[in-house]
Amino acid sequence: MSIELVSLAIPLLLLFLIAIGTPLAFATAATGILVGLILYGDSTFFFVPFRMYALMNSYVLIAVPLFLLMGYMLERGGVAEQLFRVMHVWAGPIHGGLAIGTIIVGMLLAALVGVIGAEIVTLGLVALPQMLQRGYDKKLSYGVICAAGSLGQLIPPSVVLILYALMANVPVGQVFAAALMPGAVLVFFYVLYVVVRCRLNPELGPLAPPEERSMPIKEKLALTKQLILPLAVAGAVLGSLYGGLATPTEAASVGVFGAFLAAFVNGRLNLSNILYAVKQTSITIGMLIWIFFGANAVISVYSRAGGISYLTELIGSLGLGPLGLVLLIMAILFVLGMFIDALGILVLTMPVFIPILANAGVDLVWFGIIFSLNMQISYLTPPFGPAVFYLKGVTSPETTLGELFASVWPFVGLQAITLSLMVAFPDIVLWIPELIK
Repeated sequence: MSIELVSLAIPLLLLFLIAIGTPLAFATAATGILVGLILYGDSTFFFVPFRMYALMNSYVLIAVPLFLLMGYMLERGGVAEQLFRVMHVWAGPIHGGLAIGTIIVGMLLAALVGVIGAEIVTLGLVALPQMLQRGYDKKLSYGVICAAGSLGQLIPPSVVLILYALMANVPVGQVFAAALMPGAVLVFFYVLYVVVRCRLNPELGPLAPPEERSMPIKEKLALTKQLILPLAVAGAVLGSLYGGLATPTEAASVGVFGAFLAAFVNGRLNLSNILYAVKQTSITIGMLIWIFFGANAVISVYSRAGGISYLTELIGSLGLGPLGLVLLIMAILFVLGMFIDALGILVLTMPVFIPILANAGVDLVWFGIIFSLNMQISYLTPPFGPAVFYLKGVTSPETTLGELFASVWPFVGLQAITLSLMVAFPDIVLWIPELIK
């Protein structure tokens, strides 16, 4: 079978299996094994597991379940409620303050929890009722929660960034550092959008009740003390990592200890919450491993057939420069994001694209952030739009998907602007990594 035919057969078979409802992990595994048996016979059952073992044997990969455990434990430890209460008190005296506070809490949860589904559900349960009760515009409220809850895709310790660094063979600390400025820019745009909208139309985000606005400064400062512990956990994790004091796995272990400590201080460290965190971590990491296995089956067979070399030559024949190559790959990622989740896209495409990008001289740390921003958009856009479906699960039954998707488009536009800035000005992304070096 020619490499051209293999390159056509694999995506068609994969799309067919996904279209009939086969889970992504099993669709990719079935595609890889079936094509491998046709091309190489029984030897497929030897070289495919060998590649899987080589990837799963990476020490850095241990950081993933640890960061997940940290996030789920912080979720159950009452941290989100504390963060929101503090932001609510300080942001209440301005129009749209509750929405701005939700964005800031989303940013902090991204640095603490890092599990997008958990962030959106938490904000939907804690922040959404408060905003709607105070007369906030529904579309603005829905959009803010979806956008703020998806920041864990980009802001460290993002699981996607860890896995990307592993695949691209670049330091996790460098990728985390590169994500800081784009994350800050995206949060700034979100806040600016809310401020401008509520300045033009104050009814979209009413002021807090007088009794909340008149709270004495001493009480506000006393309430702010609740931020010390969660911020200390985030600071210990990222500080030890950026300062070169710990590897990503060791930093994740520090985070797990901090999460259990925070739960203990908040009176939430009990067997029920521990079992919940361990169970959710096991479910999530199990899903990730199966996706890894399936994608590696496809990549193993395709690489052995000469697919990477074929695609490199094919794309090289188009005469695209490094920027043109990045734009082409971004377009492919955007289309894939409409149908497949970010982790699936990561493990399916990066083993193919990374060698091509490296040969073209593209900075792989910078591209990791471009990839993450691209996937950030995919979390809000239909028909897949996982953020919208997460929020739908905790809203009232009369809330339609159409309403939710309509609410996120302004934030998709802000994400696209941020992505364009990072592509046009790579130094924004690479400034902090270079500074740390």
